[in-house]
Amino acid sequence: MEIGLIGLGKMGGNMRERIRRAGHTVVGYDRNPDLADVDSLEALVEALPSPRVVWVMVPAGGPTHDTITALGDLLGEGDLVVDGGNSRWTDDQAHAEQLGAKGIGFVDCGVSGGVWGLENGYALMYGGSPDDVAKVQPVFDALKPEGEFGSVHAGKVGAGHFSKMVHNGIEYAIMQSYAEGWELLEKVDMVENVTEVFRSWREGTVIRSWLLDLLVAALDEDENLSGIRGYADDSGEGRWTVEAGIENAVATPAITAALYARFVSRQDDSPAMKAIAAMRNQFGGHAVHTAAPAGGDAPESGESSGEAHPAHQ
Repeated sequence: MEIGLIGLGKMGGNMRERIRRAGHTVVGYDRNPDLADVDSLEALVEALPSPRVVWVMVPAGGPTHDTITALGDLLGEGDLVVDGGNSRWTDDQAHAEQLGAKGIGFVDCGVSGGVWGLENGYALMYGGSPDDVAKVQPVFDALKPEGEFGSVHAGKVGAGHFSKMVHNGIEYAIMQSYAEGWELLEKVDMVENVTEVFRSWREGTVIRSWLLDLLVAALDEDENLSGIRGYADDSGEGRWTVEAGIENAVATPAITAALYARFVSRQDDSPAMKAIAAMRNQFGGHAVHTAAPAGGDAPESGESSGEAHPAHQ
């Protein structure tokens, strides 16, 4: 099939390549001309056959809303927009209504895979009507990991991003547990090789996971994580998960504690947050904060994996 893709940063660019490897045609747009296939949204729309499918990979909030609004003026009845960013599910419902008034379909898709997705595939959680999902199913099939799992039609519009939000909330809690365990092992005198203890857990234990693999990879690069400041950002989805728990009277103590621990990290240089920052950098290329130089603010090393809005590229 043929599809338009807006936002060609680390994640969007790799997604374009994976879709092309599966034999599909991708017309990519980005304000950075070195990345783009066409020089405008208008040119992207004109290059696609009708009914058109356009996938948006830009930051949540204003950038996504502006891009979808612009597409609403360019696309026509029977066309489809997919929001593959990290939008809040309530925004999805508003965008579906906005586009639906013009006969344009809408699918929201939570995407997980970070900088590893090109080779490993992307876990996909999508929401929308069965008819709209069917229009983009070949691309979902191209992006997902090989095997039986890794892709799900989660429900109606908003269900994809709601599922991805909960996924990220769970991720917060798992990462926090590994990080606290690492700090405790480092603190005591009796454990002589903490990295090897974590490495041993990668086989045969109930706590083995890809996040554990990535933490070991980070420790192999810097055994004491001395080059990373104990400061961890949050992308917003952890906050949304906690808010959704409150709204639905569902207790989320582990996720909430993990979120609050990140807030604390911005006041103190936490050893556990070095591990959190290292894992975030390993799976998503998220920036890490290095130690502050004398008389100056701490710089960041590494770029965020989020694609910039076309207007900001």
